Amino acid sequence: MTYASLMFSHSRKLRNAHNILRHEPAVLARFFSKDTNISSDKGHDLLRSHQCGYVHGTRDGGSNFPMGGIFKISSLGELKGNSSRTAMKMAVPMAGLGSKKAFSCLQVSPRRGRRGFSTDSGLPPHQEIGMPSLSPTMTEGNIARWLKKEGDKISPGEVLCEVETDKATVEMECMEEGYLAKIVQWDGAKEIKVGEVIAITVEEEDDIAKFKDYTPSKSAADGVKGSPDGTPPKKEVAEPVSCPESISSKADEIPRGDDRIFMSPLARKLAEDHNVPLSSIKGTGPEGRIVKADIEDYLASSSKGVSTPVSKAKDATVQTLDYSDLPISQIRKITASRLLLSKQTIPHYYLTVDTCVDKLMGLRSELNSLQEASGGKRLSVNDLVIKAAALALRKVPQCNSSWMNDYIRQYHNVNINIAVQTENGLFVPVIRDADKKGLSKISEEVKHLAQKAKDNSLKPEDYEGGTFTVSNLGGPFGIKQFCAIINPPQAAILAVGSAEKRVIPGVGPDQYQFGSFMSVTLSCDHRVIDGAIGAEFLKAFKGYIENPQSMLL
Repeated sequence: MTYASLMFSHSRKLRNAHNILRHEPAVLARFFSKDTNISSDKGHDLLRSHQCGYVHGTRDGGSNFPMGGIFKISSLGELKGNSSRTAMKMAVPMAGLGSKKAFSCLQVSPRRGRRGFSTDSGLPPHQEIGMPSLSPTMTEGNIARWLKKEGDKISPGEVLCEVETDKATVEMECMEEGYLAKIVQWDGAKEIKVGEVIAITVEEEDDIAKFKDYTPSKSAADGVKGSPDGTPPKKEVAEPVSCPESISSKADEIPRGDDRIFMSPLARKLAEDHNVPLSSIKGTGPEGRIVKADIEDYLASSSKGVSTPVSKAKDATVQTLDYSDLPISQIRKITASRLLLSKQTIPHYYLTVDTCVDKLMGLRSELNSLQEASGGKRLSVNDLVIKAAALALRKVPQCNSSWMNDYIRQYHNVNINIAVQTENGLFVPVIRDADKKGLSKISEEVKHLAQKAKDNSLKPEDYEGGTFTVSNLGGPFGIKQFCAIINPPQAAILAVGSAEKRVIPGVGPDQYQFGSFMSVTLSCDHRVIDGAIGAEFLKAFKGYIENPQSMLL
C-alpha cells in the first residue's frame, strides 16, 4: 500500500524558507498515517518540487533522502481527515553546523477552524472557520451579524463576526491573515453546533472566486442556516389534514375479524374501565384509530339511551386560540436546561429568617449623604446585602463550596453572582472578592455589570467563577419571600425579599412599636450543606444586617 505525503503549498509564511536554508533544501511533509515512518534505509527517493512546494513519497519499508540529511518529524497532534490542523516541527541539519535549526507551522485551535488542502476537486489551500466554543457550557451558537464581507482582507486581531452564545454576544476575532472567501452561515443563522463550518478563508486574493459555489461537507452542514439577507429560512408548508369523512372511509377498510383493533393506550384504558364493546365503535383518529373522544362519545350516548354511538367531529372554531409563538434566545434556552438539571439532580432544602433592617436603613442614609457630598454614587440595600453575604461566607466557609461527586471543593475566594433580569433573559454577573471590597466599590461594579447585562455585552470573565449567588426580588419588585433555584455548580443561593413594617410588642402590656423586617431564604444543596451549617450562615448574615456597623470593621 502506498502512503502519500502532501505538503503545505502557497503559504506566505514559508515562502522565504529557501532563502533561510539556502545551503540545504528544506522539505516539509504532512503525514496522513499515524504509523508513517521515515528512516535512512534503502527505499524510494522523494521527488521534490521547489516551485509547487510538494513532496511525494512512498513507503515500502523505508524512504531514502538524497540530500544526505536525516529529517526528524515530531507530530504535536493526530490528523484525522480534515477535522483539525496538526502542527509539526521539522529539524534540518545545516551543512557545516553542529546544531540543528527548527521551525514550526502555526497551530490552529480545533475550535476555531481547520486547514484544507488542494485535492482532486481543484480547490486551492483554504481554511474552514468553525463555530468557536466561547464558554464552558456552550454547545451551539447563533450568528448575530458579520462585520466582514466576502472578499474582504482580514488580519489577526480583527473582528470577523458577532456570535450569540449561551451567555452573551461575543466578538469572534481573526486568527490568521488572509481573505474571507465564503460566508457559509449568514446573519441570523440559529443553533449552529460548535465546530460547524461558518466561513472559508484563503491566503491568496485570486483564490476567492473559486469558492463562489463552495458547499461544506454534509457532516458540517447539518445545522440551520441563515440567508444572505438575514431573513429566516422558509418553513415547509404542512399538508392539510384529511377531513373526517376520508378518515372514516379508511377506517372501514381495517379488518376487525382478527381482533386487530387500532386504538390509543388512553382510549383502551378508558374502554376497559367502563366495559365498552370496541367492535361497535367507529374510530375517528388517523387511519381509523379509536381515540379517547370516541370512547367518551359512546359513554355519553349510552347514558342518554341511544343505541348506536355517533362520533361527532368537534367544531374547530371552538378550539381556536389567539396566541403568538415567541422565539427562544440561546441564553434562555441554556438557562432553562441548567435550571432543570439543578432542580432534578440537586437535593434542595430551604431556610428562611426575618431580619430587622432599621439600623441598616439608617446607616445607608448616612453613607449616601457622604457619597453625595464627595460626588459618589448612592448605595442600595442590595449592595449592603452582598457585602453581608460575603462576610457571612468568610465566617461559614462550608457554604462557599461545590459538590464534585468524589469530593467537596471549598473555595478560598468569595465571588458573589448577582441575578440580573433583562429583555434577553437572566444573567448572573460576578463580583469577585466581595468580602475584601468596600461598599462603594461593590456598588460601582454592580451598576456597571448590570448595564453590560442589559446591553448584552457581558464577556465570559464577567460571569464565570462565582461561588455563591444572591437573587433580590424584594427591592425591585416588592416580593415578600421566595425560594430560588441553586445555580450549579454552586451549593447555595440567597433569595432576598422586600422590607415591610411590622408591629413589635413593647415592654408593657399596652406598649408596642414598629420595625422594618426583611425575609431572606437560603436554598441549600444538602449534599454539601447540612441544616445546621445553613442555619449558622443565616445567623451570621442576620448579625451583619441587624448590626451593619460590624461590616465596616
